[in-house]
Amino acid sequence: MPNAIDLTAYIAGFAASPLARWGGLAPWEITARAAEIVRELLAALPAGEFAVEGEVAIHRSATVEAGAVLKGPLIIGAGCFVAAGAYLRGGNWVGERCTIGPGSELKSSFVFAGTALAHFNFVGDSVLGAGVNLEAGSIVCNHRNERAAKQIFVQAGEGGALQATGSEKFGALAGDGVRIGANAVIAPGALLRPGLVIARASLLDQELPDPQ
Repeated sequence: MPNAIDLTAYIAGFAASPLARWGGLAPWEITARAAEIVRELLAALPAGEFAVEGEVAIHRSATVEAGAVLKGPLIIGAGCFVAAGAYLRGGNWVGERCTIGPGSELKSSFVFAGTALAHFNFVGDSVLGAGVNLEAGSIVCNHRNERAAKQIFVQAGEGGALQATGSEKFGALAGDGVRIGANAVIAPGALLRPGLVIARASLLDQELPDPQ
């Protein structure tokens, strides 16, 4: 479907970010191309600001504890903290001052400044805006395991009607300042408006009708 999603309406800093040139893509198209996009960004990094080993670039002001697993292509920005036991794979771009806590897994995602995966989180194939916080144990799912037809749908456009993405892997577009409570589950295909608060131990599935 045509991209009817204005990424700048969710992430205020998108247009000024290194991802701006991909702003014409839908978020699930960006995450599907995560490895390719991160490789392009790796090639354009400022010389000397990052320690680069293979396809992993870590800003010299970032802290990565022993025991974190970092798989390229990967960029970790200035002032970030990556804890022991964190697992990053599949092509990730992590902006400034982000936290990837112990036991957290990040896969094929783009994370803007000041966002935190606190402890024991999974975020797959997602775009997270600035200042997003995931409390302990909260999950952003990226795959419809429960059904034979795996295509993911999103609520986009007029009236919130479901629209096909053509993708079988997409987690969420989370706007700036979204708060996801402990042990909450975000089903695939979520579009979370800026500042939205998800209750602890809840399920958010935008393919399901709103309760009356």
